[in-house]
Amino acid sequence: MKAAQNNLVDTGKLQISVTSSIGAAPIPNASIEISYTGDPNSVIEKVETDSNGQTELITLDTPPLEYSMAPSENQPYSEYTFQISAPDFEPLTIAGAELMSGVTALQDARLSPILAQSNPVDVLTIGPHTLFGDYPPKIPEEEIKPLEERGEIVLSRVVIPEYVIVHDGSVNDSTASNYYVKYKDYIKNVASCEIYSTWPRSTIEANVLAIMSFTLNRVYTEWYRNKGFDFTITSSTAYDHKWIHGKNSFDTINEVVDEIFANYLSRPNVTQPILTQYCDGKRVTCSGWMTQWGSKYLGDQGYAPLEILRYYYGNDMYINTAEEISGVPASWPGSDLTIGSTGDKVRQIQEQLNRIAQTYPSIPTISADGRYGEATANAVSRFQNVFGLPATGVVDYPTWYKISEIYVAVSRIAELR
Repeated sequence: MKAAQNNLVDTGKLQISVTSSIGAAPIPNASIEISYTGDPNSVIEKVETDSNGQTELITLDTPPLEYSMAPSENQPYSEYTFQISAPDFEPLTIAGAELMSGVTALQDARLSPILAQSNPVDVLTIGPHTLFGDYPPKIPEEEIKPLEERGEIVLSRVVIPEYVIVHDGSVNDSTASNYYVKYKDYIKNVASCEIYSTWPRSTIEANVLAIMSFTLNRVYTEWYRNKGFDFTITSSTAYDHKWIHGKNSFDTINEVVDEIFANYLSRPNVTQPILTQYCDGKRVTCSGWMTQWGSKYLGDQGYAPLEILRYYYGNDMYINTAEEISGVPASWPGSDLTIGSTGDKVRQIQEQLNRIAQTYPSIPTISADGRYGEATANAVSRFQNVFGLPATGVVDYPTWYKISEIYVAVSRIAELR
């Protein structure tokens, strides 16, 4: 297989966000040295984080777009290494971050405060993408789980969890670590591991729906807990989906997840989310399941997400929405908040933005008067810019839940101090 660094004729963008592992507070003035993973000692860029713990958008070389448009021996992404340091924090190296042509890679880096002298540099090594690397195929399971055994733990309704516990290994690997991961971050990570961010929007959405439905089936049925394990899901492709600790995500994938994260796939008269299994369709075939490359070609032909899913899973597959989302102060008001909006929901957003502004100083504070004026729209726009959402100044569905998510996070930071 040809190394991507030999064919860097296109470019992609990168933004790195650096936070503390204690409370996730942003770390300003962190120093980051960027190099090719194949030549980590030759620094090609050096940047620092701003007051929000973020770098500017950095343009870096990638292989050509066509490498990700069809199966090939050519690696469709370039691999970069980041050496990150900040005063009072242990240094961190992330090796193997993936960049692709024409999209923005988003890398989160969490630094640990220095607690003792002479600790070694923490190194996260990102493995290859599942469509390019060599991973075990999925062991087939029934898509609907029988829930008749006495004593089983089963949720009464479908709930979007705030966190999932990811067992970073195969089911019976007792040496593997467990990680508490925010649900949306888990979905973004898995999708970035298993499909290419350069694919059509409808293909990305169909695959994200399949990933979310599979994951929520594991949550709803308490699948592993009922087997005596203390985790929600594994990172093994033989059992679940590939998840890589520390892996970067992509703007095209994150945008889809933020918009549809409360959805899952259903069949008539079945309460549980469907365990939607799939394979790549090239190295591994899987009759009756969606294939990733096949979904890509259907997206090229203009198929809508549900049309792609029904092509593989049948016409009785439907998109459903969870009744509850855990870990948020209040649910979506049902319509956008924009200039001219008034009421308690506006006041709530204003209060939450003001609390967030204490941790992210580039977001202006505003009067929490329940009236959505220019100042509120400006604060919302700045928030959207900081957190990778379209800077419209309108509190739409993705923005509402992102504000709630960050508000909860910064409130926890305050509790830890």
